[in-house]
Amino acid sequence: MTELAQGFAGFVDKEIYPPGDGMAGEWVVVFRFARTDQLEAWLNSPRRRRLLEKGRGLLAWPEDQEVLVGEPPAHRTVTVVIAHRVTRSAEPAFLRWQEKVQEKFPGFLGFELFRPVPGLQDDWVSVFRFDTREHLENWLGSVARRKLLDEGRGIIASYDVRRIDSAFSGWFRFTGDSAKGTGPPGWKQAMSVILGLYPVLIVLGLTLDRALNAARVPGYLHVFAGCVVAVGILNWPVMPIVTRVLRFWLAPGEEAPRRVHLMGALVVVLGYAALLALAGWTAGRL
Repeated sequence: MTELAQGFAGFVDKEIYPPGDGMAGEWVVVFRFARTDQLEAWLNSPRRRRLLEKGRGLLAWPEDQEVLVGEPPAHRTVTVVIAHRVTRSAEPAFLRWQEKVQEKFPGFLGFELFRPVPGLQDDWVSVFRFDTREHLENWLGSVARRKLLDEGRGIIASYDVRRIDSAFSGWFRFTGDSAKGTGPPGWKQAMSVILGLYPVLIVLGLTLDRALNAARVPGYLHVFAGCVVAVGILNWPVMPIVTRVLRFWLAPGEEAPRRVHLMGALVVVLGYAALLALAGWTAGRL
């Protein structure tokens, strides 16, 4: 599909945001073209339609398509994209409601509203940009935003929220996250990564580090090799297992009692203690 897009006039670039390995989730693919008519030529091309038909068997559900006409952001941000289905008679009320939604929160960098594109895009698409993931989550979960959503229920037929970018976005995607627009809090993600990373570093210290030292590999290459191997092991076999085991804590649901959060944190801390004890016992015997 990318090779086909690259052969069309006006193609600029492509970005892909995959879900975590071993977990259900959406793949978000962004194709950028210089002009709308050039994008439309690619979207409506017979070759693209044939490729879509060929790829139907790879998809768990039908793909969603959104066309945004505007300028790309000048710097990297954390972005939430919200698609609204609005009836034509409700559009004036929707525009007035959107003005209220733009109330500035800490970390808010900007807002864009994209109108439907006839023949390409039926939804109104709102794009909110924040400087950090924490500021975005604070806004998504704020009382003020919930009140505005309640106020807009009579105007909006349906809406879908998608968040792009996160500190560890590929490792912490669960079924339903795209609808809610948020993943686990940053502190839960950090604790989970430490739980997966520490045993990887211990094992590498006993195997790869010793082998590289024996081979007298220079220190800077030694560190680079360790980073490559550690990240590879963490990304594929380790973190999918950690997130699956801790899912009750990482994605407990909005109505989960407080004890679920406390129990999950306790499980992780006990995991730390067990790993430290095992590492100490192993070091004493070597």
